[in-house]
Amino acid sequence: MNFDRSDEQQMLAETARRVGEKFGLDYWRELDAKKEFPSAVWREICAAGLCGIAIPEEYGGASLGMAEVAIAVENLCAAAGGSTLSQMFMCNPVFGGVTISRFGTEAMKRELLPALVAGDALFAMALTEPDAGTNSLALKTFARADGNGWRLNGQKIWITAVPQATKMLVVARTRKLEEVGRKTDGISLFLIDVDRAGLTHQAIEKVGTHTLPSSAVFFEDVRVEGHELVGTLDGGFRELLDVLNTERIVTTAGLVGTAELAIRLAADYARERKIFNGAAIGSYQGIQFPLAEAHIQLECARLMNQKAAALYDQGKPYGSEANMAKWLAGHAAGLATDRAIQTLGGMGYAKEYHVERLWRDARLFRVAPVSEEMILNYVAQHDLGLPRSY
Repeated sequence: MNFDRSDEQQMLAETARRVGEKFGLDYWRELDAKKEFPSAVWREICAAGLCGIAIPEEYGGASLGMAEVAIAVENLCAAAGGSTLSQMFMCNPVFGGVTISRFGTEAMKRELLPALVAGDALFAMALTEPDAGTNSLALKTFARADGNGWRLNGQKIWITAVPQATKMLVVARTRKLEEVGRKTDGISLFLIDVDRAGLTHQAIEKVGTHTLPSSAVFFEDVRVEGHELVGTLDGGFRELLDVLNTERIVTTAGLVGTAELAIRLAADYARERKIFNGAAIGSYQGIQFPLAEAHIQLECARLMNQKAAALYDQGKPYGSEANMAKWLAGHAAGLATDRAIQTLGGMGYAKEYHVERLWRDARLFRVAPVSEEMILNYVAQHDLGLPRSY
């Protein structure tokens, strides 16, 4: 077992850190206040080749793996962006790149992958529904066969970056639940234009992740063409799981980077801030221990995520590792950002010191893209062999 990075991986880490530092903490604070999409940083990420890390070379990518994607995301987020920046990788290299690379037609790959790598195509994924939530098998959005295509009707919620996206990966039933023998049957994936008749969306006001909007999406008799099917008709659920588990890896990488950044900001402040007898507050165990604990947790999450990514790259099962890493990272980032605020005291609550943004944004990822409770259900059932509890 070798934990050393290759020269290529080290170069990726340095490139990502350099790009991330170019758009520093003040950049993200200003965008957060304006609720503005980080177009400039994404263009720079694409120009540096970081969006195409895991895309095949023949379509403009680097043909590397999820291990390298995780390294890049960690460093970008740790430089200044925090966990929100990792969502851009979920939307594009994962929802767009992984889906098309693994399950798309050749025509789809040639049209969309080079555009994704260049930053000319942006993606969103429409899975979650108001009445389904985590129970994806209960989704009601339905694509009714219509000639050589379908007509799509339904509603989605909490869909990221819809106003900016050019393409949307839509998860829908193509056979109704009562018509199939197994709940996992009758689900299909479609990749459609966001700008299409019958597709509308409405912004959701939220506590954090302000630079990436979340929306409710409505489909009213939206036309879907035959060539927009991704993967297997009626058999898309297993393909969807493959996409979602790679999303876990990217989410974890972003949370690890967030925890690293929050701890660094807190430690820097603790070294400089002096009180009472003139000693730095960082000399007190009451300050040291919570930050040290958060650091330990983030390192454990990083290692588990590296294992998940390595298994994925080797074509081996990796679902348990990806889920466990995400659970660990959610707690590590939660602890790190909370203790960073506590370390800074009143200034931790001030926007000029940045940690409050990291705290607000990271809190989302204990409930999304999969809640920590569902991860515990998964581990109990698949790793411990316990009965399904829900």
